[in-house]
Amino acid sequence: MTSIYDAITADHDTHRKLLDTIAGTSGDTAERREAWAAFYKDIKSHSAAEEETFYSRLMSKTWGQDAARHSVQEHAEMDEILEELNGMDMSSPGWLARFKTLKHDYEHHMEEEEDEVFARAREVIGREHDDRFGRDFLARKEKEEGLVAEKREDHLAD
Repeated sequence: MTSIYDAITADHDTHRKLLDTIAGTSGDTAERREAWAAFYKDIKSHSAAEEETFYSRLMSKTWGQDAARHSVQEHAEMDEILEELNGMDMSSPGWLARFKTLKHDYEHHMEEEEDEVFARAREVIGREHDDRFGRDFLARKEKEEGLVAEKREDHLAD
């Protein structure tokens, strides 16, 4: 069984590695494109699943509303940067500068979730429900992975 906290942290660990891989590349190379594609797809499905299964539960408590709204707002801000980066030339200095902003912001976001939000969430999601929420998160993430391209098309149409 995988708890909600273990599932989210495992994704964060994957994201950290991908961010480091991307940061360690230069120009419009196959390695950068592949790492970026993997990161983009995984973070998009992760964020949507997290909002739908984890943050929606936190909002049931008044203190959880602020924490959830703050994190969802950060997701939206990072989403804007992700889409901006998708539209830029990976070999440009502007791409790298914008990527560094995303990396910094997302590393801060992950740290905040793991250090602060998880502690508060444990007050709402009792140990007896950790695994159920983990299963729900993973199932929703899998469904979201199939929707990433469709959602991107909708975003571009707006």
